[in-house]
Amino acid sequence: MPKISEKGISVPASPIRKLAKYADAAKASGKKVYHLNIGQPDIASPKIALDAVKNMHLNLIEYSHSAGFESYRKGWIQYYENLGVSLHLQDMLITTGGSEALVLAFLSTLNPGDEIIIPEPFYANYNSFAKMAGITVKAITCKIEDNFALPNIDTFKQYITPKTKGICICNPGNPTGYIYSQAEIEQIKQLVKEYDLFLFADEVYREFRYDGQKPYTLLQEKGLEQHLIVIDSVSKRYSMCGARVGAVISRNEEVMQAILKFAQARLSPPTLGQIASEAALATDAQYFTDVQAEYLKRRNVLVEGLRKIAGVTCPVPGGAFYVMADLPIDDADKFCQWLLEEFSHENQTVMLAPASGFYANASVGKTQVRMAYVLKEEDLKTAVMLLEKALEVYKIIE
Repeated sequence: MPKISEKGISVPASPIRKLAKYADAAKASGKKVYHLNIGQPDIASPKIALDAVKNMHLNLIEYSHSAGFESYRKGWIQYYENLGVSLHLQDMLITTGGSEALVLAFLSTLNPGDEIIIPEPFYANYNSFAKMAGITVKAITCKIEDNFALPNIDTFKQYITPKTKGICICNPGNPTGYIYSQAEIEQIKQLVKEYDLFLFADEVYREFRYDGQKPYTLLQEKGLEQHLIVIDSVSKRYSMCGARVGAVISRNEEVMQAILKFAQARLSPPTLGQIASEAALATDAQYFTDVQAEYLKRRNVLVEGLRKIAGVTCPVPGGAFYVMADLPIDDADKFCQWLLEEFSHENQTVMLAPASGFYANASVGKTQVRMAYVLKEEDLKTAVMLLEKALEVYKIIE
């Protein structure tokens, strides 16, 4: 029988989705499953975006330019203008989600065998994208007891080798919700300039910043013009994950020309997704005010609830809509599967994402889980109650 590729073997399963079959089985048995495992918002997409698709008058769904519709790119450039960032049309390319943006950026800047430094825990698919590009992830561990802050610059430098070609960060962070301080940003800037590295900045959660913090992009920083590649997306900003529309932005002309060649090979980003996303640019500011207020309430409900459970450690995230928690268990993968297969309280259970997949070394986050606060407050309270009861039972049978 023919064998699959080494990449096919080595690409890790998603920690977010790998337990889906157990959740499906739990539902088939009649259980209600509260999904805290995946960052799929339940908040409605902007009506203006939905209406644009409903009311479109196309009689042909054709390709767009490989870089995306020009009118849409101009609209997104205006969005950045509102953040105090000046861009040109050639600095922006529309992609099939933020995922493709990162893959094209890796393929255009890194050679097989090159290394990229990523603070962990990190978005699990960074590992998959690196495998696709044939590059090696060097993970620098950020600790839950430090609220996932970056280690000092000297520690960072220990990870840099002649093969190091880039640093990748997510700000605000998935899975931690951590927001980098200005001092940490300055540290990263110093590193990429001193060692002549690319800086890949995943900013898809830019608007989700709490406690008085304003939206921010590294494109506002001076001196990174030839180093910085920003990844953006409509998925979370407009609660439009299924639109599959993102963007890659860089002022490095050579990088953008290389990315365009890859984009031409895949023809174009989704036409219908771009129609919805271009319309979404006109979303009223009140939408974001309301969404942010709702997520802040949900964050507080989840964090406060978790902190009342004996043995649970949970930092307060400054952004995005995730929390990382350390549980009083032996193995989060085993526990999360047990929750779906064996646990039930009043015919209900909860689905979490084991943190092992968010670390390069799975043993580092062995007792941690990621939870997405994308459910209504009452559902979050129920989910926390279920988790507390599950932990009590798990201790007994462990």
